[in-house]
Amino acid sequence: MSGPQSPDRFNEDKASFTVTGSQPDIDMGVEAIRTTLQTLPIRPGVYRMHDARGDVLYVGKARALKNRVANYTQVDRLPRRLQRMVAQTRSMTIVTTNSEAEALLLEAQLIKRYRPPYNVLLRDDKSFPFILLREDHAFPRVQKHRGARKAKGRYYGPFASAGSVTRTINALQKLFLLRSCTDSFFANRSRPCLLYQIKRCSAPCVDRIDPDGYAELVRDAQDFLGGKSTAVQKKLGTAMEQAAESLDFEQAAVIRDRLKALTFIQGSQAINAEGLGDADIFALAAKNGAMCIQAFFIRGGQNWGHRSFFPVHTADVAEDEVLASFMAQFYEEVPPPRLILSDRAPAECELMTQALSERIGAKVRIEIPQRGDRTRLIKQAQRNAVEALDRRLAETTSQGKIIDEMVEAFGLDGAPDRIEIYDNSHIQGAHALGAMVVAGPEGFRKNAYRKFNMKNPEISNDDFAMMRDMFERRFGRAQKEDPDRDSGEWPDLVLIDGGKGQLSAARTMLEEMGIEDVTMIGVAKGPNHGREGREIFHLMDGREITFPLNHPVLFYLQRLRDEAHRFAIGAHRAKRSKAITVSSLDEVPGIGPARKKALLMHFGTARAVRDAALEDIAKAPGVSTAVAQQVYDYFHG
Repeated sequence: MSGPQSPDRFNEDKASFTVTGSQPDIDMGVEAIRTTLQTLPIRPGVYRMHDARGDVLYVGKARALKNRVANYTQVDRLPRRLQRMVAQTRSMTIVTTNSEAEALLLEAQLIKRYRPPYNVLLRDDKSFPFILLREDHAFPRVQKHRGARKAKGRYYGPFASAGSVTRTINALQKLFLLRSCTDSFFANRSRPCLLYQIKRCSAPCVDRIDPDGYAELVRDAQDFLGGKSTAVQKKLGTAMEQAAESLDFEQAAVIRDRLKALTFIQGSQAINAEGLGDADIFALAAKNGAMCIQAFFIRGGQNWGHRSFFPVHTADVAEDEVLASFMAQFYEEVPPPRLILSDRAPAECELMTQALSERIGAKVRIEIPQRGDRTRLIKQAQRNAVEALDRRLAETTSQGKIIDEMVEAFGLDGAPDRIEIYDNSHIQGAHALGAMVVAGPEGFRKNAYRKFNMKNPEISNDDFAMMRDMFERRFGRAQKEDPDRDSGEWPDLVLIDGGKGQLSAARTMLEEMGIEDVTMIGVAKGPNHGREGREIFHLMDGREITFPLNHPVLFYLQRLRDEAHRFAIGAHRAKRSKAITVSSLDEVPGIGPARKKALLMHFGTARAVRDAALEDIAKAPGVSTAVAQQVYDYFHG
């Protein structure tokens, strides 16, 4: 068995049982489950239920697989939601584990992978930002980090948002003067950069501080991030007094500014969690069938932000089960702290505690405070959860009314569940790409956004050709992967940035692909190139619709269009920035990053390498005669 955090710690090949079926029918679903029961062991594991196409409907875990799965054959005892699931079930996959705690961890992993429609889902669980203090350099760098933690160093987090990380990094720079530049930037400095001038860096790149002095700053930063801010404050106070006594008023002023930064951070905490150490605080609010879980992240006694989560598929699911499912999925992404405070116990609390302890290899406690300061923290989290849920419900109600008005104005068949908005971006054909953003009743679905890089340079300056390329790729793939349109990934409404011409071209493209039932609307700028904010909406039947300037439908559609534009521009800017760093040396066979850097450091530019004689290329550090010949032949062959 692999380690507790290894992605391949479970092996499906241990025990996999599959029974196939055909059309949706509750009797056939029960029969498929009974067939699987014949070979099921009485041991811990995870089961997956599949529909006729093989898509995962539900993921569950059990202490005894045979006993748990047998419950699904007693249809009359199941809630309506699970009866619908059984009616769609046509096959099952079983994975055995060594313990129920392992089964809980695997269940969360599979739910995040397959996102089944009958499981409670943590939909807005994008990766959380951390602060990384690198340890693979003589002068460690402090930086923001997301994703897999492969780099050598200390990770501090999670933070509730990228903004929380940015504010903390800015504070670390003011407090401890740690560098944030890349290693290549650091290695090529001959004089201090602007951050040194504004007292945000100690300039180790040009030896304005020695390694021992910088190492002391790093230790202070580690103490601060580890919750020892009081000790850091006392140390800085002592150093300021000593500098003043020595009449080094300039140094005393620098330390004074660092103390001000520390005091500001301590005073800006949303909640006072001093003495709590590392902990997460959760509170759940439920109203009108919706639920919100409010989370506060406390690390080293400091509040590193809070965030509201709105799990989906929670109808007919008990609140403690929703909380348990939330915790399991949340901590699949984020390592749990030693202490979790909650306003209620999650379902199977002891099992959850055991699974999370295995997750980090240390004891984790889940507490439900009843008195003292921790109760005050819980009440604050509860208040935030209720307020966030009220705001969400108000926004949903308001947006529902707006969508209803849009349906009536455009004569749509019904309220669209999936709206796709298309835009493209280029500068005179350079770095051209298309963008698709997706929205639904609950707002933007950022995990469904997609970029389309235009690989054919002949179409990069032609908006119509770029649209054709986008549509062929997007709808061609949809026809191939989901011809029956039952996955929910086909759009109910498509918005195109353009007027009659773009709309007509898009319609022709889809008709050529045999798609004639996708509703499309063109969004064109109104008079004076749209400066008055009065867009014209072109419909497929030839009608043109405009809305009053203060109409909520107009604001809603503008927001959709602007989001597509923002995403397209941002993706184009990233592509353009990446292209700036590309060198002609990247195409030379046998030239890796180290030799490329050696050549650029020796000659200054790629053009100088191209124009150099063979003998001069061979003189570059780390470049052998054979490699020099390869480079020379590439440019002169």
